[in-house]
Amino acid sequence: MITRKFNLQKTIVFLVVGWLTLFVLVPNLMIIGTSFLTKDDANLLSFTFTLDNYVRLVDPLYAKVLGHSFYMAILATLFCLLLGYPFAYAITKMPAKWRSFMLFLVIIPFWTNSLIRTYGMKMVLGTHGVLNSLLLSLDIIDRPIRIMYSETAVMIGLVYILLPFMILPLYSSIEKLDKTYLEAARDLGANKVQILLKIVFPLTMPGIIGGCLLVLLPALGMFYVSDLLGGAKNPLVGNVIKSQVLNARDWPFGAATSIALTIVMALLMYAYYRASKLLNKKVELD
Repeated sequence: MITRKFNLQKTIVFLVVGWLTLFVLVPNLMIIGTSFLTKDDANLLSFTFTLDNYVRLVDPLYAKVLGHSFYMAILATLFCLLLGYPFAYAITKMPAKWRSFMLFLVIIPFWTNSLIRTYGMKMVLGTHGVLNSLLLSLDIIDRPIRIMYSETAVMIGLVYILLPFMILPLYSSIEKLDKTYLEAARDLGANKVQILLKIVFPLTMPGIIGGCLLVLLPALGMFYVSDLLGGAKNPLVGNVIKSQVLNARDWPFGAATSIALTIVMALLMYAYYRASKLLNKKVELD
């Protein structure tokens, strides 16, 4: 019996490792290798080693797109945090049955593809869309507001799609918060603002950092949000990768841009790991 169980475990591990090797490791190694090759108009790729693809990343044109991508991603992360933290905190204060219902509402958007939801945002934000129609009917505005194909529309789309990724880790972190710390703070005379700033925020920092990463990293590559809501005026790093691979057919440069983005994401993940480790150590010392 023990032998059978051991063999089953080995089989499962072998299948998982094989799957990850075939569909994760090998494709990524191919992308890394492609990033050091040369574009060939006739054969797509020329097996000539070069570092020019990475040198092009510091070109002012692409550096500007990279900077704009980080600006949009960081701004979207801040908006998601400002909206998500009070919402997650409010859910933890609700009765159990309402808590489950509110979490269900947060999860519902995951049932629909984000691309379809982005198309839906066009119907809301358009000149004759739902938002302008509502504002006109309430006499708040006298003419439609032009939101589509602007930085504002891209920001609204990013926040709309990524907000659940902020709420869920925040809720998990706040829900696990030891209530005895809050009671002790009240007994010592702390007001609500002091409790929030000096106890709740520091103890829920892992959820804040995790939620910020879950929003920041996808926001850098959501090219379809920029394409559909921002037009060609607000490109993200994902737009550069897409245009190089599909339009310019410059696979080496597209691969190099993708690898650079992956390295940035890995550095952010490492920063999250270090911050969580230091925070846990500080909590243990306290």
